[in-house]
Amino acid sequence: MSFSTEVWQRNLDLYQKTLALPFNQELAAGTLSREAFSHYVIQDAHYLEAYGRALAICAAKAFSADEVIQFTEAAKIAIVVERSLHNGFMQNFGISKAQFETTPLSLACHHYTSYLTAVAWSESYPVVLASLLPCFWIYAEVGQDIVDNSVPNNPYQAWVDTYAGEEFHNAVRAVIDTVDRIAERCDADTRAKMHAAYTYAAKLEWLFWDSAHQLREWPGLDQ
Repeated sequence: MSFSTEVWQRNLDLYQKTLALPFNQELAAGTLSREAFSHYVIQDAHYLEAYGRALAICAAKAFSADEVIQFTEAAKIAIVVERSLHNGFMQNFGISKAQFETTPLSLACHHYTSYLTAVAWSESYPVVLASLLPCFWIYAEVGQDIVDNSVPNNPYQAWVDTYAGEEFHNAVRAVIDTVDRIAERCDADTRAKMHAAYTYAAKLEWLFWDSAHQLREWPGLDQ
């Protein structure tokens, strides 16, 4: 059994819980509050910068030149292309550059980005790959589910179109193929660490969306 098949089966219940989050259900229905979506956009823009840095470290650890190119390009996409999308959303939702720059990372965003950065610097290439995979894969699957259930004239259609688009899915499939190819070369202990890294990151994906819906910030502290 491939690593991707096994890890998806092990975490299927977590994925179903992620799909069922109010944030994702309301996003598909077009009923998500502007406040919740604005919170999400700001935090996701912060997240993507850290994710791009983790991808760049992953590229530096890659086993082959093709993988260096694959993850260097992924880092570029995370920081440049997706940031452009967020800039569009920020303008559409009245979020100023100053507001974005002065909004601190939420607890969930800080936790997630700190985890990915720590893994990227401290762990082996296979484990780094596994920690980065949920952001690719779960976003693609959630995006496809949302587009399948999205209402006409959904105010969040641009987000839906981006993450359910064929270009993004092709990139995700390429990452999954790379992870499977690398996992085949790993011993049992490394594969166990890969599973643990994937599951923890998948839990943080759940937490990130839930945090946005709840508008969670640092409680009771001056920002």
